[in-house]
Amino acid sequence: MIHITKKENMVLNKIKYFQTEYDDGVPYNILKLDLELSEMELKDILKILEDKKVISHVDNRVKVCAVDEINVLESKAEVRQEELDDMEKKAFEIITELAGERGYVSRHSLEGHMLYGELNLNTQKTYNLIISLENKGLIKRVQLSDGEYYSLN
Repeated sequence: MIHITKKENMVLNKIKYFQTEYDDGVPYNILKLDLELSEMELKDILKILEDKKVISHVDNRVKVCAVDEINVLESKAEVRQEELDDMEKKAFEIITELAGERGYVSRHSLEGHMLYGELNLNTQKTYNLIISLENKGLIKRVQLSDGEYYSLN
C-alpha cells in the first residue's frame, strides 16, 4: 500500500483527469496553470509521487502509473509514521510517552530506555533506530541549556 497526503492526492487526481485528454502524458505547464500551488510545491509533490512510483515524469510530461492501493492521510507526518516498521513504531511510542506534554526527552534517558528498557537493543541498533526516526522527521535533536534532548516533530 502506498501512503500519500491530501495535497499529493489532489495533484494525482488532476493528472488522472487530464490524462484522458493527453495520451502521451499531461504537460507540466497544464498542471501548473490549473493547480493553485507554487511551482516549487508542485515540483516537490511530483518528485514525491515519482519516488513512490505513482507517476512517471519525463520530458515535462506526467503520466499515472498502475498503482494497486493508495491510502490518503492528512499530513506528511502521518505518512511517515504509517511507513514505520514495527521496531520504529514501538520506539516512537516509547519516545512519545517519555516526552509527555513537555515534548522533550533527554538524550541519555532515551538511549537508556532503548538499551535497557522494553526493547533491550544493543548500542548499534539504538543508534540506527534514533537516526532512522530523525531522518523520517519524527524526532529532532535539540540543544537546551541543561543538555541534549530529542523533541517530537
